[in-house]
Amino acid sequence: MTGSSDSHPRWHPLALLISLAAVAVVALLGGLASADAAGEYARLAQPPWAPPSKLFGPAWGLLYLLMAIAAWLVWRRTPSWRSRAIRLYAVQLLVNLAWTPLFFALELRAVALGVIVLLDLLVIATIAAFSAVTRTAAALLVPYLGWILFATALNYSIVMLNS
Repeated sequence: MTGSSDSHPRWHPLALLISLAAVAVVALLGGLASADAAGEYARLAQPPWAPPSKLFGPAWGLLYLLMAIAAWLVWRRTPSWRSRAIRLYAVQLLVNLAWTPLFFALELRAVALGVIVLLDLLVIATIAAFSAVTRTAAALLVPYLGWILFATALNYSIVMLNS
C-alpha cells in the first residue's frame, strides 16, 4: 500500500509531524520577522476594507494547519521529494516565508508585492499539482489562495497609499 494508485494510502505519521513542523517553522520565523507588525501595520495608511491586525494571527494559524494537512495527504499518495506537487509546495512555503520580513522588517513593500504575486502563482500551481494527486488536498489550499489574493490586494493598496 504505497503507490499513488492505492485507494488506501499509508498513514505516514512521521510525514504528518514533519508537515506540521514545517509550517510551524515558517510561522515562527515569520513571527520573529514581524515582531512589531501590529504597530507597523497600524501606522500605515490603509484602505477602508483592511482588517484589524488581530485577525492575522488566527487566520494564518488555521491556514497553516490546512496547508500542513494538505501536504501530508499528498505525501501519503506520492511519498517522494521528486513529486512535483511536493516540490511546488516546498517552494511556495519558502516564498511565503520571504514575504513577512520584506514587508515588515525591511519595509520593502513594493518588493513584497512582487513576492506575493509570485506566491499567488505558485499556490495556483501547487493547487493544480495537488489536484492531480488528491482533490481533497487541493481543496484544503483554496482558503489559503483566497487569503493571499486578498493580501495581495491589501499589499498593493498599502504600497499605493504610502508611496
